[in-house]
Amino acid sequence: MAADESRLRTPAQKAIKRMAKTHRYQSTIKWDGNLGKGTQDYRSYSRNHRISIAGKPDIACSSDASFRGDISRYTPEDLLVSSLSGCHMLWYLHLCAVNGVVVNDYTDDAVGEMVESNDGSGQFTQVTLRPRVTVAEQGMVDKAIALHSEAHRMCFIARSVNFPMHHVPEVVCYEKA
Repeated sequence: MAADESRLRTPAQKAIKRMAKTHRYQSTIKWDGNLGKGTQDYRSYSRNHRISIAGKPDIACSSDASFRGDISRYTPEDLLVSSLSGCHMLWYLHLCAVNGVVVNDYTDDAVGEMVESNDGSGQFTQVTLRPRVTVAEQGMVDKAIALHSEAHRMCFIARSVNFPMHHVPEVVCYEKA
């Protein structure tokens, strides 16, 4: 057994490690919210922070406005819903390309629902993707709709969450004027 395999907890994790290619992602979160008193009390600090990833622009973040965050900044919740939507789209476009479905346009108005508990904790209860896709030919519409299920099955991030994901795709044919 390799040294790094000994840190894996379950037999399933060990099996996946042996048969899978591992990718690593690294980010740095830097809190920008010390207003001079640190976290002396709940109102004494800003929730502003930034995500930094080497070689990429920083992302200005905060908490949701409900938790004293800056409404003009992305929240972790925004990024989770966007990550699920983006991962689905990228798999979907790949699957369309290898299955002869020509996509000319793709827009997704994804929505996530999080329930806050009485103790202040919370969790996402569902995310619904609503991709609107335009394909090149009418004969591609049925296949284009079917490929959404395969994209969901393949999406790395969707496979990693513990709440239901729903898909309400709309596929139309591009009409040349």
